[in-house]
Amino acid sequence: MSTLVLGLGNVLLSDEGVGVHVVEAMEDAYVLPSEVEILDGGTSGMDLLDTIAGRDHLIVADAIRSDKPPASILKLTGDEVHAFFQNKISPHQLGLCDLLASLALSDEAPERVTIVGVVPANLELGTELSPIIAEARDAVVEMIVGILREAGQAPQPRQLAATGTA
Repeated sequence: MSTLVLGLGNVLLSDEGVGVHVVEAMEDAYVLPSEVEILDGGTSGMDLLDTIAGRDHLIVADAIRSDKPPASILKLTGDEVHAFFQNKISPHQLGLCDLLASLALSDEAPERVTIVGVVPANLELGTELSPIIAEARDAVVEMIVGILREAGQAPQPRQLAATGTA
């Protein structure tokens, strides 16, 4: 099973870049199985077409608009993903929607899509996450690790992988 963990966001707009910070933190903390790829997608949009094509599972980490309080984490799967595209709750939604629609036309869309979003607290210019969103980032990393474990693609903590112990 081929899985792509994709972080989306603009790291120049503080919490808007949370998805990118999630995949960076994940790479720092875990060694991923060979069938799992992790990618900083930034604000790439349609440039990701070939990268996503033919994947079994696409996991997207992103900032997400919601009436929930800042740092709330939302996990969307199945029909919830379709509703996500109708409600315009992510700054990257249009690009991701177009991307998945294009892949569906060529019969290369991922079989499963999971979106893990964080409600931002600060969208001002800045390269650092606000403290509350930095905490949420760590929770999102653990949530994605759990999703991968459930799929039989368990990442190994870097310390354990380096020592060879489990």
